[in-house]
Amino acid sequence: MISFFTQAMSMPFMQRAVIVGALISLCAALLGVNLVLKRYSMIGDGLSHVGFAALAIASAVGAAPLQVALPLVIVAAFLLLRISENSKIRGDAAIALIATGALAIGVIVSSLSGSNTDLNSYLFGSLLVVESSDVVLTVALSVVVLIMFVLLYNRIFAVTFDEVFTRSAGARVGLINIFISIMAAVTIVLGMRMMGTLLISSLIIFPAITSMRVCKRFRSVTITSAVISIVCFFVGIISSYIFSIPTGAGIVAVNLVALCLFSMVSFFIGKLKNPA
Repeated sequence: MISFFTQAMSMPFMQRAVIVGALISLCAALLGVNLVLKRYSMIGDGLSHVGFAALAIASAVGAAPLQVALPLVIVAAFLLLRISENSKIRGDAAIALIATGALAIGVIVSSLSGSNTDLNSYLFGSLLVVESSDVVLTVALSVVVLIMFVLLYNRIFAVTFDEVFTRSAGARVGLINIFISIMAAVTIVLGMRMMGTLLISSLIIFPAITSMRVCKRFRSVTITSAVISIVCFFVGIISSYIFSIPTGAGIVAVNLVALCLFSMVSFFIGKLKNPA
């Protein structure tokens, strides 16, 4: 097993995928705790659909995918937040509107341009689409996201559990929410080429929910979520290499197994505490 892992890691595309995937998994897990607790976790799904439309446009015009997708998804995250806060459209409805609209645009553009083959890897993820330029951009932006998360940790904690009190205490809640949305958008754009636009939101949802099965404090949930996400990523990417399955699907499958295991642990812990 060790020799097989060493052989796999000797390949340049696997090295690039591991660097990108580990950083994206870490960022997504940290942000996912806040988004899940605020019942805003499906923002990842909505923004990934916007990313699909952006990738379709980039492929049609021959532009660099990430350079087109990154600003468009950030703008979509900002608009989604403003629509949810300042209109009669609820958050879930706003996400559905943006997601379906963007998906329709992406399908139309890819159909007219004849770029369906290239976009298949974007839908379901692929190790081979991760390029050297993606690694550089991912490392740079992931470091920024992680630094911002650490610096804003106390404010993120306050906004997550009592937004009204935090606002009354003088904190700029709107600005904090914008930062969170932008960081989520950046994380999604960086990860959707390897995970696939249909599965990237799982990196936000699964680790947070899994860690909440056994952890109850925000800090412990956040740390456990990060560990689960990285471990599941490594197991998933090796599984996808061994069994020749799409990368995103392999990672999600491992996350699903982890959720089941943690749910069983939570069940048995509950039984031990309350044997009656």
